[in-house]
Amino acid sequence: MLVLLAGIFVVHIATVIMLFVSTIANVWMVGTSSYATISTGLWLLCNRTCTQLPVSSQDEASLKAVQAFMILSIIFSVVALVLFIIQLFTLEKGKRFYMTGAVMLVCWMCILIAVSIYTARFTHTVVFATNPHHGYCFILAWICFCFSFIIGILYLVLRKK
Repeated sequence: MLVLLAGIFVVHIATVIMLFVSTIANVWMVGTSSYATISTGLWLLCNRTCTQLPVSSQDEASLKAVQAFMILSIIFSVVALVLFIIQLFTLEKGKRFYMTGAVMLVCWMCILIAVSIYTARFTHTVVFATNPHHGYCFILAWICFCFSFIIGILYLVLRKK
């Protein structure tokens, strides 16, 4: 049981780190131009230097929603990690990890909403670029989506042990 809890803890920390990286780095979409590689993220457009991400007025609300839900997912993931540590040492068996699992599933839902909006609105929209494709931050966000769901379900299953 202790090895399982340690494994879940390590995966949870890895998920928090990957969420930070995917939210902060500007490599959600990547494309090539005649002189450089262009990448866009949630915040900036980068080729040789980074500038403010140009967004049309109709897509601005969608981008703000993606930014907000990614930040919320980081907050909920960190809160779930703190709750896990607190509940591990303070609650008795059978009552542990209800809140941790619930908060992690809220984190999962925030990631789902953010990445789904980004996929629907901003896929293949690298400005002045040919051959656009998804960058590593987009892929990390989907990996965090999977990990947070698995961790949330495991916390709810482990409450009985």
